[in-house]
Amino acid sequence: MKTKAIAFTAPKTAELIEKEVPELQAGQVRIRTEYTVVSGGTEKANLCFYKDFPKFLGYCGVGYVTEIGEGVESVKPGDRVLVYHGIHAAVNTVPEKNVTKVEDESIDSLDALFVIMASMGLGGVRKLALEVGESAMVMGLGLLGIFAVEFCRLSGACPVIAADPNPKRRELALRLGADAALDPLSPDFKEQVKALTGGKGVNVCVEVTGISAALKQALSCMALRGRIALLGCTRVSDCAIDFYTEVHRPGITLIGAHNFLPRRRLESAPGNWTHQDDCKAILKLLSAGRIETRPILSRVIKPEEAPEIYRQLCEDPEFPMGTVFDWRDET
Repeated sequence: MKTKAIAFTAPKTAELIEKEVPELQAGQVRIRTEYTVVSGGTEKANLCFYKDFPKFLGYCGVGYVTEIGEGVESVKPGDRVLVYHGIHAAVNTVPEKNVTKVEDESIDSLDALFVIMASMGLGGVRKLALEVGESAMVMGLGLLGIFAVEFCRLSGACPVIAADPNPKRRELALRLGADAALDPLSPDFKEQVKALTGGKGVNVCVEVTGISAALKQALSCMALRGRIALLGCTRVSDCAIDFYTEVHRPGITLIGAHNFLPRRRLESAPGNWTHQDDCKAILKLLSAGRIETRPILSRVIKPEEAPEIYRQLCEDPEFPMGTVFDWRDET
């Protein structure tokens, strides 16, 4: 059995190919994919800067279970599920732990699709142990940052400050709950943040850019004993941080918030929820209308457009972040 899939075949090159579907093993689930979403930061890094091709990415999807392997109990054929760590393909085969059933039939798949991305933004906020009334800042308004803005507001942060050089993303952040949206390239950015926080600086920050200069900038905006969740992947350290002056003396806590950090596997605990429980919580928030995903959706495209889409991802600094592949007509 073969399926259509998007492969990164060489640096800055993506193709739609036919790929063999692996045999279904015990504990695995096979899914007929509806949609997958492009994770701009991760996929651009793999396509433009890393080696070892071909590669298959696309770790956030939604679809319907068609088969289950021996021992699978949480889902059955016909269930609609979120697919974590699958690939951009018409058919996905993943371990049972990587699927979460979408119980509420009223949730559109184009909204459910973003839940896994949202869970990563939520993870960064959870690790901050944010308290009601604390000020919060989100640096970088890609998919994870936009969701972090929503969860900071839901968690009771006031004010919620969003920061990104892209004016369209700042506008979206304001629509989704930010109290202020600032351009970090403004020469008085630090002064603007201090003015919004009564001169104290922000209590917590979710740093999602993965740019070391942005981390240094965030440090300059923190209140005493502030906490910063390092949600973005800082792959290049190209600026010096004076750890004594910028971290040690003001008592700043830097929290590694990579999504691959070990999570609790069976039961959630404060600050450390299981992947499935985070996804279920976000689905409930969607059902209740407390968070939004549809404003984040930029375009729905056919997999045949993958070569051009990934060329844009490599070359266009304003690549539309809510880019979704529609697999429903693929075989």
